[in-house]
Amino acid sequence: MVLLSNMRRLTRIAALGFLVGVAGCQSGGPGGVLDLGLGGGSSTDTSTTQKISAQELRAYCPRVTLRSGTAFYNTYERGAENDRDKIIYQASISDVTRSCTYGAGTITMNVAAAGKVVPGPVAKDGTISMPIRIAVLRGEEVLYSQLHKYDVSIAANQPATQFVFNDPNVTFETPAARNVQVFVGYDEGPAD
Repeated sequence: MVLLSNMRRLTRIAALGFLVGVAGCQSGGPGGVLDLGLGGGSSTDTSTTQKISAQELRAYCPRVTLRSGTAFYNTYERGAENDRDKIIYQASISDVTRSCTYGAGTITMNVAAAGKVVPGPVAKDGTISMPIRIAVLRGEEVLYSQLHKYDVSIAANQPATQFVFNDPNVTFETPAARNVQVFVGYDEGPAD
């Protein structure tokens, strides 16, 4: 009977040790490629840690979506658009994120996108300018739309060049309902 009681106690201690170990693996460390300082980390210096209120934790920060068909952008030799053998570079966005701050009746978002640029068959060293648009919509109403020309320096002999783009000034009126969509993607259309 004593042996059985000791075995149960040992099993409980082992299970508790396992749970503590797993919990330790889940905390700390950077948040990934697009860590905008939204948490994580193992800093013990609390004087530089920004306090987040319960109201901010419950506040609405619209999700960012990569709009269908806007994740890729090809750069072609002049006059050879849509000829796959004349691609200089192909760029792609693979990850998006955001953080929000709240003002008097407004939300300001820092919207970020990460991706890479891969050389094509006729790659050259230089800089490419990618048209990246951020748009905030409520139904059909456009709350914010900005087309950015984002430059990335590339080398033809590299397999890929990674980039991180962000717009920290996406500001719009705080919506009454959680019905706002935020899109990011390549846009070769007009600036408006």
